[in-house]
Amino acid sequence: MRILLVEDDELVAKALAQFLTDQHYAIDIATDGQAGWELLVAYTYDLILLDVMLPKLDGITLCRQLRRIGDRTPIILVTAKDNGTSKVIGLDAGADDYVTKPVDLAELSARIRALLRRGDFAVPPILEWGDLRLDPSLCKVSYNKAPIDLTPKEYVLLELFLRNRHRVFSCGVILDRLWSYDEETPGEDTVRSHIKGLRMKLRAAGVLDDPIETVYGIGYRLKSVEQTKTKEKAKVGKKAARLSPQQEQQTFTGVARVWERVKEKFIGRVATIEQAIALLPQQALDEQLRFSAEQEAHKLAGSLGMYGFALGSRLARQIENLLQAGVLVTPERSRQLTELVAALHRELQRPTVQTPELLSQDESPWLLIVEPDRSLSEGLVMEAASRGMRGEIATDPVAIEERLKARSRPDAVLLGFSADTAQAGVKLLTELNAYTPPVPALILTDRDSLLDRVTVARLGGRGFLHKFLPPARVLDAVTQMLQRCRTAATRIIAVDDDPQVLQALHALLEPWGIKVSTVNNPLQFWDTLEAVAPDLLILDVEMPQISGIELCQVARNDPRWSGLPILFLTAHADAETMQRVFAAGADDYVSKPIVGPELVSRILNRLERSRLLQNLAQTDALTKVANRRQSTQELSQLLRLAQLHDRPLCFAILDLDHLKQINDRYGHAVGDEVLSRLGEQLRRTFQSEDVVGRWGGAEFVVGMYGMTASDGVRRLLEVLLNLRRQDFTPDREQLSVTFSAGVVQYPQDGSDLQALYRAAGIVLQQAKVAGGDRVLSG
Repeated sequence: MRILLVEDDELVAKALAQFLTDQHYAIDIATDGQAGWELLVAYTYDLILLDVMLPKLDGITLCRQLRRIGDRTPIILVTAKDNGTSKVIGLDAGADDYVTKPVDLAELSARIRALLRRGDFAVPPILEWGDLRLDPSLCKVSYNKAPIDLTPKEYVLLELFLRNRHRVFSCGVILDRLWSYDEETPGEDTVRSHIKGLRMKLRAAGVLDDPIETVYGIGYRLKSVEQTKTKEKAKVGKKAARLSPQQEQQTFTGVARVWERVKEKFIGRVATIEQAIALLPQQALDEQLRFSAEQEAHKLAGSLGMYGFALGSRLARQIENLLQAGVLVTPERSRQLTELVAALHRELQRPTVQTPELLSQDESPWLLIVEPDRSLSEGLVMEAASRGMRGEIATDPVAIEERLKARSRPDAVLLGFSADTAQAGVKLLTELNAYTPPVPALILTDRDSLLDRVTVARLGGRGFLHKFLPPARVLDAVTQMLQRCRTAATRIIAVDDDPQVLQALHALLEPWGIKVSTVNNPLQFWDTLEAVAPDLLILDVEMPQISGIELCQVARNDPRWSGLPILFLTAHADAETMQRVFAAGADDYVSKPIVGPELVSRILNRLERSRLLQNLAQTDALTKVANRRQSTQELSQLLRLAQLHDRPLCFAILDLDHLKQINDRYGHAVGDEVLSRLGEQLRRTFQSEDVVGRWGGAEFVVGMYGMTASDGVRRLLEVLLNLRRQDFTPDREQLSVTFSAGVVQYPQDGSDLQALYRAAGIVLQQAKVAGGDRVLSG
């Protein structure tokens, strides 16, 4: 454990530091308040011993500053004033405890242990792992009551793991936690040496199962005592419950047949809810109809999931909660209900039996929202549902610890961060970052400081968002974060004639969800490249017959692979080799022997950069929907699926009305804002399985697999209604923005994309001639 001692009396500081060092704590010393503040900004401490009377910045002021920025590190004040007023001032400033000078060292040690037990660690006085026991009060370790003789560093290593049972510690973090800054800081090999020595002594004492688990490429953590048993039970359970692909398809088909028979009844239930909600603005909803709508929502919530509409069940549950007796239905709640029912209509229109291709696209990301403000959380859940995400609320970071211990991981986390929740939030961020790969998290905060940002970045947080941002903006950021972090479909080819290197790459990268294809014969490189179509290529420089540099040149000479990220592994880091590597077209290199964390970081950074550039190349910068080239490719894929599975496909062209006049009268900035808002509405309305693209100017296209033209008209009318409600007030004038759309259907109106575009264009022209501001079908 690492303690900061802020004390200007040199003799007192030396005596305290020596005593605490003997207790196996790592001690940093600051001789004035300003120096203490700078150390606290630069390093993380488990506890602070703070003198009250200090030069430059007194202890009370320093304590207040720390609490003001949300730092919840335990603080013990050391004061020569033994009067009630001084103690009250210190405790009101945010201190957790105090001791008076001259300091009773035994009492100080007990107070430190008590504070550490009450803090983040929540551990008993005796730390245990099975029959292994560590007594912090005596600094003794035993196994089956037999003492184990450990060096000071081995002792603090074991204590660190026992106090942080679910956290992974890299070698760098261990160095920061267990070595004082004024010590001669060793390298990471020293940490590994101490861990090896600790393991050997524990094994010699009879601890047969190593309590310290190596997380490859990351660091070390304490192994669960029941980990082996739990894994075996999980394997048995999983094997017993697993269905074959044929059984799964038969189940889906059977459910779909039943759904076709009962679908109209479910739609009738939604109609009852819709009827009740329509009466809310006029305050004409009677109790009987409200109760009927609530009951229908309750039935939908309980049954839709059985037919494969899990999102529909969640939407119905939210509707039921908003319709309950005694809930005040405000205009905002009324609007929420209307949007939820529209989302439920869309959900019930999608096909139940999905092809394997669409099934992989329809996996709903799980977004965990940890925020005590219920109204804010519910708004985010509703916005997430409209985008096909599973939103779940936890009001307290501590409330989800058990779920994390069970290794149930969300796809992303939105974490509320305030002065009251900062300590629990930091702990949760640490837990999330300990996963392999880490769970991405965004911070929602009503404050913004550099220190907060640095703290979050250190713990693996992905960014800061202000709580006053609208839910749509927050979910945009979540979507972008998920796109950056998604590695499940990542494919890498590694070419090296050393099989041990290839095995190491497998062990390092596959826990991150990366599929690694290995090639130990460079003559097989080209066939593997075309078969796998990787996202990144790893090449060895020196190989028999063909060198990695020559393979790199071959890949760069082919237009298909000219932009493929290429990383070299080389035992030679001399200038001439590096010049040849980069001249051949390499993006990066890693020197042998391979250092796991460095290689993982370089690969993930390169993949994220590649995805970012790819996204920029595929997305329209103004509206954030797919550009013409990307949307054309996606529409062609949907058409192939529709042809293969004999499914309908709805295709639409929509065009903003009077965009040129808007640009001429109000300027292009206003026109760009109108286009941007339309892009936002389209992204919110259409899910990931749909295709939305901007084909130039004011023209957009939409493709909806499994939807008829009438389905498409209804969904586009929803977009048009929302766009009319948008508030545009350039030059203090009220600007009404609308669009016209033409909707057609495959195969009735065309068998290929060009034919569908021509047919939709004719219908669009009819809508324009009729005055615009409408959606027509062919």
